[in-house]
Amino acid sequence: MRKAIAAAAAVIMLSIGTIAGAAEVKMVGTVQKIEMQGGTATVILKDTKSDKEVKVTVKDDLTLDKFKDKRIVEGDEVRVKFDDGDGVVTIFRKTAGC
Repeated sequence: MRKAIAAAAAVIMLSIGTIAGAAEVKMVGTVQKIEMQGGTATVILKDTKSDKEVKVTVKDDLTLDKFKDKRIVEGDEVRVKFDDGDGVVTIFRKTAGC
């Protein structure tokens, strides 16, 4: 019984460590390059504050449609929220509204 409780506690501690490891990042940047690949797109952004390039992955259909319709193109300034661990975007909007 003690071993089962210890094993369950270890699993919980590992889960908490994994969740705490991934951080959500917010940034404003300029779209440098958009690469469409089936149901996803890889976007390279240039951070306006640090001038550092960041590579993110877009998977939501609404944003992919904006890329296809050319409503978001290279050179646009966007506001992005993404997971630091895997780079998957949760929010991708033009700063001017879109």
